[in-house]
Amino acid sequence: MSNKDKLVTQETALAGRDEKMLITELHYINQTDLTADKPAGSKEVLLGLGCFWGAERVFWQLDGVLSTSVGYSGGYTPNPTYQEVCSGETGHAEVVRVIFDPSRLTLEEILVIFWEKHDPTQGMRQGNDIGTQYRSVIYTEDQNDLAIAEQSKTIYQQAIGESLSKNITTELAVMEDYYLAETYHQQYLAKNPQGYCGIGGTGVCFPPSLA
Repeated sequence: MSNKDKLVTQETALAGRDEKMLITELHYINQTDLTADKPAGSKEVLLGLGCFWGAERVFWQLDGVLSTSVGYSGGYTPNPTYQEVCSGETGHAEVVRVIFDPSRLTLEEILVIFWEKHDPTQGMRQGNDIGTQYRSVIYTEDQNDLAIAEQSKTIYQQAIGESLSKNITTELAVMEDYYLAETYHQQYLAKNPQGYCGIGGTGVCFPPSLA
Protein backbone atom coordinates (compact mmCIF):
# COMPACT_ATOMS: atom_id res chain seq x y z
CA MET A 1 0.00 0.00 0.00
CA SER A 2 1.50 3.31 -1.06
CA ASN A 3 1.22 6.62 0.78
CA LYS A 4 -2.41 7.65 0.25
CA ASP A 5 -1.50 11.34 0.26
CA LYS A 6 1.26 11.16 -2.35
CA LEU A 7 0.97 10.33 -6.04
CA VAL A 8 3.12 7.53 -7.37
CA THR A 9 5.56 8.16 -10.19
CA GLN A 10 5.46 6.52 -13.60
CA GLU A 11 8.47 4.42 -12.58
CA THR A 12 6.82 3.09 -9.41
CA ALA A 13 3.23 2.64 -10.70
CA LEU A 14 1.74 -0.80 -11.27
CA ALA A 15 2.36 -2.30 -14.71
CA GLY A 16 -1.29 -2.91 -15.59
CA ARG A 17 -2.35 -4.85 -18.68
CA ASP A 18 -3.29 -4.54 -22.36
CA GLU A 19 -6.79 -6.02 -22.02
CA LYS A 20 -9.61 -3.50 -21.67
CA MET A 21 -12.24 -3.85 -18.98
CA LEU A 22 -15.14 -5.97 -20.24
CA ILE A 23 -18.35 -3.96 -19.87
CA THR A 24 -21.38 -6.19 -20.23
CA GLU A 25 -24.30 -3.78 -19.84
CA LEU A 26 -25.71 -0.64 -21.44
CA HIS A 27 -26.21 2.54 -19.41
CA TYR A 28 -28.72 1.62 -16.72
CA ILE A 29 -30.69 4.87 -17.12
CA ASN A 30 -30.73 5.67 -20.85
CA GLN A 31 -29.43 2.47 -22.48
CA THR A 32 -26.50 4.14 -24.25
CA ASP A 33 -23.43 2.06 -25.11
CA LEU A 34 -20.72 2.94 -22.58
CA THR A 35 -17.97 1.69 -24.88
CA ALA A 36 -19.05 3.69 -27.95
CA ASP A 37 -17.43 6.86 -29.25
CA LYS A 38 -19.29 10.02 -28.36
CA PRO A 39 -21.96 11.10 -30.87
CA ALA A 40 -21.09 13.59 -33.60
CA GLY A 41 -21.47 17.16 -32.38
CA SER A 42 -21.29 16.23 -28.71
CA LYS A 43 -18.54 17.07 -26.24
CA GLU A 44 -17.06 15.36 -23.21
CA VAL A 45 -15.25 16.12 -19.99
CA LEU A 46 -13.80 13.92 -17.23
CA LEU A 47 -14.57 15.08 -13.70
CA GLY A 48 -13.23 13.77 -10.41
CA LEU A 49 -15.01 14.90 -7.25
CA GLY A 50 -14.54 12.03 -4.84
CA CYS A 51 -16.20 8.61 -4.95
CA PHE A 52 -17.56 8.22 -8.47
CA TRP A 53 -20.82 6.55 -7.41
CA GLY A 54 -22.46 9.72 -6.15
CA ALA A 55 -20.63 11.93 -8.61
CA GLU A 56 -22.05 10.11 -11.62
CA ARG A 57 -25.62 10.48 -10.35
CA VAL A 58 -25.16 14.26 -10.14
CA PHE A 59 -24.41 14.49 -13.84
CA TRP A 60 -26.70 11.88 -15.43
CA GLN A 61 -29.65 13.92 -14.12
CA LEU A 62 -28.72 17.10 -16.03
CA ASP A 63 -30.73 18.08 -19.08
CA GLY A 64 -28.34 18.00 -22.03
CA VAL A 65 -26.18 15.16 -20.74
CA LEU A 66 -26.31 12.33 -23.27
CA SER A 67 -24.44 9.68 -21.34
CA THR A 68 -22.23 9.13 -18.32
CA SER A 69 -19.85 6.44 -17.19
CA VAL A 70 -17.32 6.02 -14.42
CA GLY A 71 -13.70 5.07 -14.72
CA TYR A 72 -10.11 5.92 -14.03
CA SER A 73 -7.87 8.63 -15.45
CA GLY A 74 -4.87 10.81 -14.68
CA GLY A 75 -2.47 8.03 -13.76
CA TYR A 76 -0.03 5.64 -15.34
CA THR A 77 -1.34 2.07 -15.06
CA PRO A 78 -3.14 0.88 -18.23
CA ASN A 79 -6.54 -0.78 -17.73
CA PRO A 80 -6.40 -0.84 -13.93
CA THR A 81 -8.80 -2.65 -11.64
CA TYR A 82 -10.71 -0.94 -8.85
CA GLN A 83 -8.54 -2.68 -6.27
CA GLU A 84 -5.39 -1.42 -7.97
CA VAL A 85 -6.68 2.15 -8.11
CA CYS A 86 -7.65 2.00 -4.43
CA SER A 87 -4.14 0.83 -3.55
CA GLY A 88 -2.84 4.24 -4.58
CA GLU A 89 -0.29 2.59 -6.85
CA THR A 90 -1.76 3.52 -10.25
CA GLY A 91 -1.90 7.33 -9.97
CA HIS A 92 -5.45 7.41 -11.30
CA ALA A 93 -8.37 9.43 -10.00
CA GLU A 94 -11.92 8.12 -9.91
CA VAL A 95 -13.71 10.14 -12.60
CA VAL A 96 -17.06 10.55 -14.32
CA ARG A 97 -17.08 10.80 -18.10
CA VAL A 98 -19.79 13.29 -19.03
CA ILE A 99 -20.88 13.34 -22.67
CA PHE A 100 -23.13 16.31 -23.40
CA ASP A 101 -24.87 18.27 -26.12
CA PRO A 102 -23.25 21.74 -26.10
CA SER A 103 -26.32 23.28 -27.73
CA ARG A 104 -28.33 22.38 -24.62
CA LEU A 105 -25.73 22.42 -21.86
CA THR A 106 -22.42 24.25 -21.82
CA LEU A 107 -19.16 23.23 -20.20
CA GLU A 108 -19.37 26.37 -18.06
CA GLU A 109 -22.72 25.21 -16.69
CA ILE A 110 -21.39 21.73 -15.98
CA LEU A 111 -18.45 23.20 -14.09
CA VAL A 112 -20.74 25.27 -11.87
CA ILE A 113 -22.30 21.98 -10.72
CA PHE A 114 -18.84 20.43 -10.35
CA TRP A 115 -17.56 23.16 -8.04
CA GLU A 116 -20.68 23.33 -5.90
CA LYS A 117 -21.11 19.56 -5.38
CA HIS A 118 -17.77 18.84 -3.67
CA ASP A 119 -14.97 20.44 -1.68
CA PRO A 120 -12.17 21.21 -4.16
CA THR A 121 -9.74 22.30 -1.41
CA GLN A 122 -9.05 18.94 0.24
CA GLY A 123 -6.12 17.62 -1.76
CA MET A 124 -5.91 13.83 -1.78
CA ARG A 125 -9.28 13.18 -0.20
CA GLN A 126 -12.96 14.01 -0.29
CA GLY A 127 -14.62 14.00 3.09
CA ASN A 128 -13.96 10.69 4.83
CA ASP A 129 -12.67 9.12 1.60
CA ILE A 130 -8.89 9.39 1.79
CA GLY A 131 -6.48 8.64 -1.04
CA THR A 132 -5.09 9.99 -4.27
CA GLN A 133 -7.95 8.42 -6.25
CA TYR A 134 -10.37 10.83 -4.54
CA ARG A 135 -8.57 14.02 -5.60
CA SER A 136 -10.46 16.77 -7.42
CA VAL A 137 -9.72 16.83 -11.17
CA ILE A 138 -10.97 18.29 -14.45
CA TYR A 139 -9.68 16.69 -17.65
CA THR A 140 -10.90 18.44 -20.81
CA GLU A 141 -10.90 17.24 -24.40
CA ASP A 142 -8.83 20.14 -25.77
CA GLN A 143 -6.92 23.30 -24.88
CA ASN A 144 -9.92 25.56 -25.52
CA ASP A 145 -11.97 23.71 -22.93
CA LEU A 146 -8.99 23.71 -20.58
CA ALA A 147 -8.96 27.50 -20.76
CA ILE A 148 -12.66 27.53 -19.86
CA ALA A 149 -11.95 25.26 -16.89
CA GLU A 150 -9.06 27.44 -15.73
CA GLN A 151 -11.23 30.56 -15.88
CA SER A 152 -13.98 28.77 -13.95
CA LYS A 153 -11.45 27.74 -11.31
CA THR A 154 -10.21 31.32 -10.97
CA ILE A 155 -13.74 32.60 -10.43
CA TYR A 156 -14.58 29.95 -7.84
CA GLN A 157 -11.25 30.41 -6.08
CA GLN A 158 -12.14 34.02 -5.45
CA ALA A 159 -15.52 33.02 -4.02
CA ILE A 160 -14.22 30.20 -1.85
CA GLY A 161 -11.23 32.24 -0.75
CA GLU A 162 -13.44 35.06 0.43
CA SER A 163 -15.85 32.73 2.23
CA LEU A 164 -13.55 30.05 3.65
CA SER A 165 -9.99 31.35 3.18
CA LYS A 166 -9.05 28.12 1.41
CA ASN A 167 -7.19 27.34 -1.80
CA ILE A 168 -8.49 25.06 -4.54
CA THR A 169 -6.33 21.99 -5.15
CA THR A 170 -8.16 20.76 -8.25
CA GLU A 171 -5.91 19.30 -10.97
CA LEU A 172 -6.65 20.64 -14.48
CA ALA A 173 -5.30 19.08 -17.68
CA VAL A 174 -6.23 17.95 -21.17
CA MET A 175 -7.45 14.35 -20.91
CA GLU A 176 -5.25 11.47 -21.91
CA ASP A 177 -6.32 7.88 -21.26
CA TYR A 178 -9.70 7.00 -19.78
CA TYR A 179 -10.30 3.46 -18.55
CA LEU A 180 -13.83 2.27 -17.81
CA ALA A 181 -14.45 0.93 -14.33
CA GLU A 182 -16.01 -2.47 -13.74
CA THR A 183 -19.65 -3.02 -14.74
CA TYR A 184 -20.93 -3.06 -11.15
CA HIS A 185 -19.68 0.52 -10.61
CA GLN A 186 -21.58 1.92 -13.59
CA GLN A 187 -24.68 3.89 -12.51
CA TYR A 188 -24.23 2.26 -9.11
CA LEU A 189 -26.73 4.42 -7.23
CA ALA A 190 -29.46 3.79 -9.79
CA LYS A 191 -29.05 0.06 -9.18
CA ASN A 192 -28.51 0.50 -5.42
CA PRO A 193 -30.56 3.56 -4.33
CA GLN A 194 -29.52 3.20 -0.68
CA GLY A 195 -25.84 2.86 -1.54
CA TYR A 196 -23.02 5.05 -0.28
CA CYS A 197 -22.86 8.61 -1.61
CA GLY A 198 -20.08 10.88 -0.39
CA ILE A 199 -21.12 13.93 -2.39
CA GLY A 200 -21.19 17.15 -0.40
CA GLY A 201 -20.17 20.71 -1.20
CA THR A 202 -18.71 23.53 0.86
CA GLY A 203 -21.87 25.61 0.79
CA VAL A 204 -20.13 28.27 -1.29
CA CYS A 205 -22.13 29.06 -4.43
CA PHE A 206 -20.56 29.87 -7.73
CA PRO A 207 -21.03 33.64 -8.23
CA PRO A 208 -24.58 33.88 -9.68
CA SER A 209 -23.74 36.61 -12.18
CA LEU A 210 -21.08 34.37 -13.71
CA ALA A 211 -22.82 30.98 -13.46
